[in-house]
Amino acid sequence: MNSLYPIFLKTEKLNILIIGGGKVGLEKLSFLLKSSPEANVEVISMEFHNEIKELAHQHKIKLTHRAFRKKDLKNRSIVISATNDAQKNKEIHHLAKKKRILINVADTPELCDFYLGGIVTKGHVKIAISTGGKSPTTAKRMRQFFEEVIPENMNEMVENLNTYRNSIKGDFATKVSQLNELTKSLINKQS
Repeated sequence: MNSLYPIFLKTEKLNILIIGGGKVGLEKLSFLLKSSPEANVEVISMEFHNEIKELAHQHKIKLTHRAFRKKDLKNRSIVISATNDAQKNKEIHHLAKKKRILINVADTPELCDFYLGGIVTKGHVKIAISTGGKSPTTAKRMRQFFEEVIPENMNEMVENLNTYRNSIKGDFATKVSQLNELTKSLINKQS
């Protein structure tokens, strides 16, 4: 059973730290920026993959060229440890937990407070997919499937429903009832 609780974070309002500038750090940063291009992120590493440098240039990403220090955790909301040193990752995990900071240690599910699951984005619609860390490949394939089957004009439907919702008079229950009636045809199977 997958007991994870999905949430959608306003990453531009958080203070996110990625430790590690290699291929794994690149993967974590790319994934984050694909879904949240305005994310507030700093990457700390002794060396940076060229693509991380490109992403930093394209987005507002701070690159700090040096080794991680304990004080780098000050005022952080989320930490992603993506070094190629398992012992260093464990140390960072321990320090983050002492400060009650949510942490993801790359490829180490037992040291993760959260996972970066598959995400499908079609305009305003965002769907998160998780296998609870059991099979990232399954989440990836499901993401690819949903990207193909969800129509590109999904955003138009969302905008239209939002306009209609804003025009409905009454309390929350009334709005829900009217929107349910309007959208019922989306799930009714045709004979």
